[in-house]
Amino acid sequence: MKNLRVQLQVQINEKIYLKDPYSSDLGKKILAESIRLIDSLGLEAFTFRKLAKELGTTESSVYRYFENKHKLLIYLTSWYYGWLEYQLVFSTTNISSAEERLRVAIEVIAKGISYRESIDNFEIDALNRIVVSESSKAYLTKEVDDGNKEGFYGGYKRLVGRISDIALEINPKFENAHTLISTIVEGIHHQKYFADHLPSLTDLEGDTTLLAGFYSDMALAILHKT
Repeated sequence: MKNLRVQLQVQINEKIYLKDPYSSDLGKKILAESIRLIDSLGLEAFTFRKLAKELGTTESSVYRYFENKHKLLIYLTSWYYGWLEYQLVFSTTNISSAEERLRVAIEVIAKGISYRESIDNFEIDALNRIVVSESSKAYLTKEVDDGNKEGFYGGYKRLVGRISDIALEINPKFENAHTLISTIVEGIHHQKYFADHLPSLTDLEGDTTLLAGFYSDMALAILHKT
């Protein structure tokens, strides 16, 4: 099963890229090296010129795959959420209790993609850190509505939708399932970031078990109270 998971390719909206990076060795190297560089430099300092230099290629070659670094970030976060959706489905398939499935789903979000081997040559630990620190920049832009119409955020929305459906199994009358789940996903990212950089803003210290337990208890309390 471990090998099957490593070989699975996540499907990405074709409108995000100009040329499928999986169609060539250079494209795959662009993805892998961009993860390493964004993790190291941050999105603001990351440029296609720096990426091309690390790859030993031309800047124009990178632009054949992605229009700009924002589209590249959308691609990377879409890949992450698509892979996380697979993890969620795999982890909850044989659990009959909706409450337990919700707990497991939140554990999947809190844990992220945690094993250290590379997937498609991606450094998964680095991609986790990028999602925690940079993923909101994929949609906190003036162009978000246009991107949404093109389906750029479909992976994130599907993930939230799947967990929202579990919440509605627990309480079919609950009217704010998507609000609750998106708040939990974003909250998990914020708490991880605070634990690493602004520790006085959190009590969880980056412990994913405590993080998952906190948000699971909160979600169930809200669902049962409502």
